[in-house]
Amino acid sequence: MHGPDGLAYAGKVGTGFGRVALQDLRSRFVGIEAEKPAADVPRAEARGAHWLKPELVAEIAFSEFTADHVVRHASFLGLREDKPAKEVVVEEPVPLSGPPGSAVEISSRGRVIFPGDGLTKGDLADYYRAAAPILLPWLADRPISLVRCPQGRARACFFQKHDAGSFGEHVHHVDVREKDGSVEPYLYVDDADGILACVQMGTIEFHGWGSSVADIEKPDRLVFDLDPDEGLDWADVKKAAADLKEHLAELGLTSWPMLSGGKGVHVVVPLVPRAEWPEAKSFCERFARALSEAEPGRFTANLKKVHRKGRIFIDYMRNQRGSTAVLPYVVRAREGAPVAAPVGWSELRDIDGPGRFTLRDGAQLLERAAGRALRGWGVADQVLPEI
Repeated sequence: MHGPDGLAYAGKVGTGFGRVALQDLRSRFVGIEAEKPAADVPRAEARGAHWLKPELVAEIAFSEFTADHVVRHASFLGLREDKPAKEVVVEEPVPLSGPPGSAVEISSRGRVIFPGDGLTKGDLADYYRAAAPILLPWLADRPISLVRCPQGRARACFFQKHDAGSFGEHVHHVDVREKDGSVEPYLYVDDADGILACVQMGTIEFHGWGSSVADIEKPDRLVFDLDPDEGLDWADVKKAAADLKEHLAELGLTSWPMLSGGKGVHVVVPLVPRAEWPEAKSFCERFARALSEAEPGRFTANLKKVHRKGRIFIDYMRNQRGSTAVLPYVVRAREGAPVAAPVGWSELRDIDGPGRFTLRDGAQLLERAAGRALRGWGVADQVLPEI
């Protein structure tokens, strides 16, 4: 990057390169090779390096600068076509507004990440900072997958569930054994700084396992995602959610609705973490298939698109080991920046769509979380019934 005396060395980047990105970079490097670096580079870092003319601009996410002004936990996000190389200078991070004590600073706060809505990375960070007290009860100490959109929601977004250390000290890891016997470090956070560290790295959405890191093999909630086919009315989805509530109640299970911020409604069933994943998945599959067989013109439990025409897909597959669902109070990477919002069963009848609440409604969401309509939402002392 450019400093007062010209180009200055700012460190190395070793993560964030997918196969397609590497192929693209290789093609761009042809013709801009150089015999020596364009700036002074420490001897140890220069060993074995190949040099290029400073013509390309890369966007790099990082947790902080070291005392030597070198980036720490750097991750490649992509090339910038909209910014001349001479304009790449040291960014001055701006602390988040709110109570003191946050160890995370958000850079590039003015970058628009919701084009058309005028919402920036700073707006998103401020929302998550304010919403942390109502989000953390659902997010903290749970393996998560992140939806990262480093260049905004309209550009390339991707899921990430593992980390090689690029998120910094506020984002933690829990080792999870995969089906093939390997062990992978899954992400989790336990405080507001962890949330903000993810936002700093381009995260918009947080999706969580149905179990905690304390015992990942035993789910503490079930989620039935009601996904309507194109053309179905929102009223159909609300009626379906209410019917699921009644069917679950017949089995002794209390449930709550959550606006997904996408197309439908999530029906959330809290559990005492006693049954393990195979039993939970079996229960959910049998429940969903029973409903689809009872009303085949209305519901389907078949994942294939061809079976969804004119129906509501009861997605029970989120209730298996390793699957995730969007968490309450998470902003979605969609037009309008909708929020996945818990609601009461009685108020669901009067809500006009799954994107009723947005990032701009942070104050209202905080007020609602303490109100009567959401009292006890998502909490119940219950176990899986035998069916």
